Formats: sequence, C-alpha cells, structure tokens
Amino acid sequence: MAIIGLFYGSDTGNTENIALQIRDMLGEENVDVFNFGEHPAEAVVPYDFIFFGAPTWYDGELQSDWEEILPKFHDIDFSGKKVAIFGLGDQWGYGEWFCDAIGMIAEVVEKQGGTIVGHWDTKGYDYEKSKGERDGKFLGVAIDEDNQPELTQERLAKWIPQVLAEFGMEVES
Repeated sequence: MAIIGLFYGSDTGNTENIALQIRDMLGEENVDVFNFGEHPAEAVVPYDFIFFGAPTWYDGELQSDWEEILPKFHDIDFSGKKVAIFGLGDQWGYGEWFCDAIGMIAEVVEKQGGTIVGHWDTKGYDYEKSKGERDGKFLGVAIDEDNQPELTQERLAKWIPQVLAEFGMEVES
C-alpha cells in the first residue's frame, strides 16, 4: 500500500485524466488510485493523506459516483486525515455552480474531523459563485478543461508541491 490514496469519480474521462496526471506527478509508487465507480467509500479508511477528484455537473450536481459515495462519508471518521480536493467545472457555461463539488466534499470531510489542505487562489478564474470557495480561496484546485485547458499543467505543477508540503512530506525542488 502506498502512503497516499487518490480517489475520483468520472463519467466523461476528464477527471480520470487529471487523476492520472496527478499520479504521474506524485510517482506511481507513492499513490494508490481508486475510481469510486469500482471501489466503496470505505477504501479511504487506511489512508491519512488523500486526494479526492470530482467534477461538478450541470446546475451544481455531483457526478454519479460521488452521489453514491458522499453520503457514506458520514459514517467514516476522517480525524487525523489530510485531504486535498481537485474539482473540475465549466466556469463560463455553469458559472453559478463552478466547482461546487469541492465545497460539498470538503463540508462532509470537515464535519467528520478531516483537514482540508491545498486551498487555491481564485484569481485567474471568471465565474459567478462556487460552493468550493471560502474566504476568497477555493478549498482545492479548480480545473476547467472546457475553457482553460492550457492552464491545467501549470496549476497542477504549483498545487501538488503545495499539497505535499501541507501533508508534511518532503518536496523536491
């Protein structure tokens, strides 16, 4: 078992692609990757360092795997766990709900004792509102593959070292 668990739900493949990019950046030997379409919520229990990936669908809805998984998180103790969230959304087509899934997941994790790390600046985005935003920052990195795919690599390259530092792990420079 690796030290980091990376969990995602994906219907179109975009969130899966970002999850695999993060895995590659972390090194395959350091992270176990789980698709919530194939694994239960309880798969998170052995991990103290967790990445969650979720797109926001339509008018602020969770992706189908997350619709089933998130309610089960109410039965999981996240105390002592550090969680980083990457969310995918369309800031121009669905600007009223941009990356809402970040906030929905963070709310449950925090309620269950977990710590959300990897807060991300909202500068460089053009959206109306988001449940994933608190105090002028996203509660995780927001990815817009529809409108800003050229910024994804740069955002991940800055976010991953930030998260690893917040996990208390050594970061190579």
